[in-house]
Amino acid sequence: MKLHDDVHNYYEKLVVDKLATMDITEDTTEPDYLADLCCLVLNQLPPRYIRYEVDMAFYLPQAERLQMELNVDSAIRSSIKFLDARDNRNLTN
Repeated sequence: MKLHDDVHNYYEKLVVDKLATMDITEDTTEPDYLADLCCLVLNQLPPRYIRYEVDMAFYLPQAERLQMELNVDSAIRSSIKFLDARDNRNLTN
């Protein structure tokens, strides 16, 4: 069984958008680093499944949207610290 193609986690879009504004993309990082970063970030956030983007734009209160963006920012920063510490440990060994 497969979920409908339109069903997705809204946080994925928020994470991708935030990473782009931070210039953390496939063009600026290693593919494995970006994949690890996305997994770490999304695992820190609650899933928010939607079918249509317009539903979130129309029904999501501004305060909740702001909180979601703050949660994404915090998750990205802590994940970057984790990956940087991991990479630094690997360089010293």
